Amino acid sequence: MANKTLFSNRQNQYPRADSRNEAGGRAYKFEPKHALAQLAATGTFNNVFYAGAQTQLDTLRTLIDQVDDDRYLAQLAVYARERACMKDMPAALLATLSTRDTELMHRVFDRVVDNGRVLRTLFQMIRSGQFGRTGLSSSLQRAFQRWLNEASVGRLLSASIGHDPSLRDVLRLARPTPVDNERRALFGWLTDKEPAKWAPATAADLPRQVRQLIAYRQAETDQAQAEIVENLSVRWDLLADAAKSPLVWKALARQMGPQALRMNLNTLLRHDVFQDAALVDYVADRLADAEAIRQSRQFPYQFLAAYLNVSAEVPRKIQTALHQAAELACGNVPELPGPVVIGLDTSGSMQCPVTGWQRRGATSRMTCVDAAALFAAAVLRRNPDSVVIPFDTRPYQARLDPSDSILSLSARLAKYGGGGTDCSIPLNVANTKLSKRAFAGCVLVSDNESWVRKGRYGSTGVMTEWQRFIENQRRLGVTDPKLVCIDIQPYGSSQAPERDDILNMGGFSDAVFNVVASFLGNDAGRFVAEVESIEI
Repeated sequence: MANKTLFSNRQNQYPRADSRNEAGGRAYKFEPKHALAQLAATGTFNNVFYAGAQTQLDTLRTLIDQVDDDRYLAQLAVYARERACMKDMPAALLATLSTRDTELMHRVFDRVVDNGRVLRTLFQMIRSGQFGRTGLSSSLQRAFQRWLNEASVGRLLSASIGHDPSLRDVLRLARPTPVDNERRALFGWLTDKEPAKWAPATAADLPRQVRQLIAYRQAETDQAQAEIVENLSVRWDLLADAAKSPLVWKALARQMGPQALRMNLNTLLRHDVFQDAALVDYVADRLADAEAIRQSRQFPYQFLAAYLNVSAEVPRKIQTALHQAAELACGNVPELPGPVVIGLDTSGSMQCPVTGWQRRGATSRMTCVDAAALFAAAVLRRNPDSVVIPFDTRPYQARLDPSDSILSLSARLAKYGGGGTDCSIPLNVANTKLSKRAFAGCVLVSDNESWVRKGRYGSTGVMTEWQRFIENQRRLGVTDPKLVCIDIQPYGSSQAPERDDILNMGGFSDAVFNVVASFLGNDAGRFVAEVESIEI
């Protein structure tokens, strides 16, 4: 007689874990394409709780070598930039494409390199030699030249903000051939060449914005500066270092977009901008401008960061506008097909900054638990019959009013926990204390580094509780419950394997909400399929 334990059909219900996660717990390893997508949607090349920056780079290169589908790399680069709103990972994938398929690289170059920050990042990565070359190939040089010649004057001036590398470094290595004297003069000015070397162009050929910028910097009075600012369409941070007085700063405030205003409220306060009631009204209206928020692709958690960090002396009207902006940023969160259990990981590893630890002064104050709490709060606001269960090694009872503001809900949720990690707890609570309630499924928002509880038959604790959840929900009439594991850190495993009833995906942009809603609504799409749907 065959071993009934070994050959039991329970092996299908409780799939044996095939890996260990970074915390040492049982886990399921992602396939290379999925692991690469997870890394591209969450990785920042900064140190995180369980992985250093070098580890992320090594993992990226290993996964790229395992994925021999260059079209997928191109699609993932676009997905990571356009939908996951990442900066460094898309540039790294594009650098890889430059050595593997130059046609695909050219096809997606402008969609990935959509601003000067990404252009300089790509240039830095190429020069580093980490992706197979230390300089611009002829093909890459053509791509850079095309971008530099076709970019608007405003975009080039924006690209000149920052250094190491600077836009000057890029121009000197890319060596674009100017299309006319205006562009020839502009390139000469951006590379600090003497006007005599711009020939046949002269200083008179400089674009209007540049001539105004020079006049602003040379202006002798604050009134003259303010008048120039009112008619100058360049980024405010090209002007800030030369601003002479609060009068000029008020003019600069009117030049800022919603994202710049959000990030510089304390700076404007220091320069006495908010002593002007009209400016207070203007800033508040701009912060809560629905169309501008959609166009700027700001994450909801960024408004929480601004709200938590803003000085108490900033006018209350502006602080209220941040609340309104966060609501607008979460406005496209879809309604789910039914209430769900939302498991919110509040363990110690979730205290890591959401973008990783960086150099002093550059590390985000927003932690993973802040971002996860905001995600949970946004889902709850749109689906008020759902239940949020914060957890570490035990569940916490969260008394929440779904009608409360997004920022208030998320701030309250982020205060729980801080211990170890047991991702099976929300499901265990649903199977015991909430066993008489019907749910469309469960959404776990975590770094997936569960290690406390082991599951049956060599599975994880999550899979053991998930099987109980399925059986219980079917008794309640829910025929097809779904489990969604959202990972907001760049690790390569999960607590549940990919199956028809299980979705694993990474990231914390608005795109995640739509994928979750589609999956819970019986859309068969997967994270990899979402990437492969990108048209290039």
